[in-house]
Amino acid sequence: MKGALSLRRLAALVLGCAALTGCSTNPLMPAVDKVDLSRFMGAWYVIADIPAWPERNAYNEVESYAMRPDGRVQTTLRFRAGSFDGDLKTMHPVGTVIPQTGNARWNMQFIWPFQAEYVIAYLDSDYRSTIIARSKRDYVWIMARKPHLSEAEYGKLVSQVRKLGYDPSLLRKVPQQWPEAQQ
Repeated sequence: MKGALSLRRLAALVLGCAALTGCSTNPLMPAVDKVDLSRFMGAWYVIADIPAWPERNAYNEVESYAMRPDGRVQTTLRFRAGSFDGDLKTMHPVGTVIPQTGNARWNMQFIWPFQAEYVIAYLDSDYRSTIIARSKRDYVWIMARKPHLSEAEYGKLVSQVRKLGYDPSLLRKVPQQWPEAQQ
């Protein structure tokens, strides 16, 4: 009887952890074949997204990556809340590249011990635009090395978001307003 009770508790714990960490029945998000991490590092402007809760009203949103000595990726997400002169919000999650994924699948940790899926689902050959996605198809980020894209470039990325299984009508264009020197 005692063993059965422990087994039930273990099963409940495993199921609870799976629910919290984002396991799903959705098909696995396809990832790019290979990412050169040194080229991927640096600042990426968030052009559009189906945002996570904290960034639903973000302006001037930028995500930056830097390799840490321990091999993980230090991430800094910065944005203004509600307007271009709103409060500056900053988050510092840490990415862990999953081995044998071509560096295209990471676990992103905002709060210990929970990790969120982070998939580089699209990356152009010049490392100028990317799409970060999740198998749950709940959040997606279109990012670029510059704060604005032409309508043709943006349309191509939105089409890619659709191909990944998202509803593009849910995308929110992130307002970006930067001095000329940063564009």
